[in-house]
Amino acid sequence: MTAIERLERALAAREVAALEAGRRAAVAAVLRRQGPDRTAVLLIERTRREDDPWSGQMAFPGGRVEASDDSPLAAALRETREEVGLDLGRQARLVGVLDDVRAMAKGRRLDLVIRPFVFELEDRSATLTLQEEEVASVLWAPLEEMASGRRDGTFPWSLPGSGTANLPCYHVEGKVVWGLTWRMLRSLFDVLGPVEA
Repeated sequence: MTAIERLERALAAREVAALEAGRRAAVAAVLRRQGPDRTAVLLIERTRREDDPWSGQMAFPGGRVEASDDSPLAAALRETREEVGLDLGRQARLVGVLDDVRAMAKGRRLDLVIRPFVFELEDRSATLTLQEEEVASVLWAPLEEMASGRRDGTFPWSLPGSGTANLPCYHVEGKVVWGLTWRMLRSLFDVLGPVEA
């Protein structure tokens, strides 16, 4: 059984832990089969911007749920199309939903909850078109290697007035995946269970 099949079965057998917040966001964890026993997950590098608390970080495509969105799922679909040009409604299938995650920025809890949706990209001819205002680059990160612990590391991060902390992260192709994205990936790996890299 592939990682995607195992993940789909495990997600279908559990209830999503929903959180309440004044603002909501949604992201898409897009998985792509790389072979019979290898999977990759799409990560974006956010463009550096003064008005973005997660500027320059590695993330999943996604963003705030707008008034025009019918649901968090609609927001994840819209944001993914806008940021990387993937039409997940046509080019992918929904595998399941992970638990809500409370957003943090600069060590502070925000009144913002993020719902991660997991998709499998089925269109092998799909190409990515980056919205450069929001996305500086993309990479397909090795899912099994991260889940197995082979990409584990720590990231020194300084919070004003609190010194430096070594935060958990993944090292992928010279990039550091930490913070909210690390937490969502950990949630995905907890659901998936043990894997071999």
